[in-house]
Amino acid sequence: MARKMLVDGELGKPDGADAHYDFDLFVIGAGSGGVRAARFSANYGAKVGICELPFHPISSEVIGGVGGTCVIRGCVPKKILVYGAAFGGELEDARNYGWELNEKVDFNWKKLLHKKTEEITRLNGIYKRLLSNAGVKLFEGEGKLVGPNEVEVTQLDGTKLCYSARHILIATGSRAQRPNIPGQEFGITSDEALSLEDLPKRAVVLGGGYIAVEFASIWRGFGANVDLFFRKELPLRGFDNEMRAVVARNLEGRGINLHPRTNLTELIKTEDGIKVVTDHGEELHADLVLFATGRIPNTKRLNLTSVGVETDTVGAVKVDEYSRTNVPSIWAVGDVTNRINLTPVALMEGTCFAKTVFGGEPTKPDYSNVPCAVFSIPPLSVVGLSEDEAIEQANGEVLVFTSTFNPMKNTVSGRQEKSVMKLIVDAETDKVLGASMSGPDAPEIMQGIAVALKCGATKAQFDSTVGIHPSAAEEFVTMRTVTRQLSAKPKTNL
Repeated sequence: MARKMLVDGELGKPDGADAHYDFDLFVIGAGSGGVRAARFSANYGAKVGICELPFHPISSEVIGGVGGTCVIRGCVPKKILVYGAAFGGELEDARNYGWELNEKVDFNWKKLLHKKTEEITRLNGIYKRLLSNAGVKLFEGEGKLVGPNEVEVTQLDGTKLCYSARHILIATGSRAQRPNIPGQEFGITSDEALSLEDLPKRAVVLGGGYIAVEFASIWRGFGANVDLFFRKELPLRGFDNEMRAVVARNLEGRGINLHPRTNLTELIKTEDGIKVVTDHGEELHADLVLFATGRIPNTKRLNLTSVGVETDTVGAVKVDEYSRTNVPSIWAVGDVTNRINLTPVALMEGTCFAKTVFGGEPTKPDYSNVPCAVFSIPPLSVVGLSEDEAIEQANGEVLVFTSTFNPMKNTVSGRQEKSVMKLIVDAETDKVLGASMSGPDAPEIMQGIAVALKCGATKAQFDSTVGIHPSAAEEFVTMRTVTRQLSAKPKTNL
């Protein structure tokens, strides 16, 4: 089906606008983007239904739960484990601050797991109440498209219910994938990693992205021996290369064994756990192998093809700049569209959808200067352009300012771990194009820097800002000397 060309006046008015439907909007998927779109649409006066599989706090097999990936099996439970793991290093550092830890300090994994599950259950309840208070009708079951204006919901007992809607929003997120290697069934994904019954003593992690780096940090923080395998020379492909190197050094400094340019070829179950074979012929044994090799859009069971909704080669729903598919009544937001796969971005897209369709205010999501963080220990956080991206996109010279220092806390504790900060500046306009930091509290600091970049701040404005002393964050307003000056790549007309 050919994509319908949209103008602002046509948005939110698909064919059959005067027909009777059960709902003005039906949302498939109650994650961050789906819940936000449902609530805000209801606040505009729309009659809204939403479906999601029920949440089972004891099972890691069920992919459902109001709150979606972030709340149930992503950002929130992972951050709780990061907090828990960070105390290991904090206890080590505390000795030089006068804390006498003479007796052995025990760690109770099951207690932390229980607390984590309690928090997820609490948040799941909050998300349900948010929907209910907004007047959104929740259906517990798996939804799929059966027509351009019809959704079929299959409940756990097999009962199938059909509902019609003027608009349908797909917000089913993404799911973890496994590599196609012999013995893959002996590995786990991040879904299971958040609910392990026992803490591994020997963990192998395959992948170089943020999930791989974060779980490597978590398990090492709890005392496990961790081996991290990834295909590139450095982890975190897509981030600033200098900051990637900093993260790699910090991971090694914390005791994680890095295996760059190495892949796994086979897993073999043995009496001693799992034998891991690499493409370099190496063998090692582990209690657990985590596949953190990326996520794919969760579209397989949505019946998109029969309705004519277009997807790309990885299964992501194709949408225009307003999040509308090629079928005028069907829209999509969040990870299922594979744009910028972050929870706050899904929230932004859900908000823009509601404004566009039910608020009478056509609104496009703005993907410029979106900050993000990798919650390794210590964390990395960035906003704006990396050094390479700036050189590629700038029209003239690019100025790079960096600061590498030992945090004040480390000078007493004795921990040998540098914090690194970086600013990328357009030499002609003085505009700050990008910022990054690896070190304690980096995400908290970068959130404020992101506001500055969103406002178009210049380096002169950074320099004129008074710092907070003593703090690490003040380094961002005291970097005066250019580390290097680079020429933008020449533009060619092809």
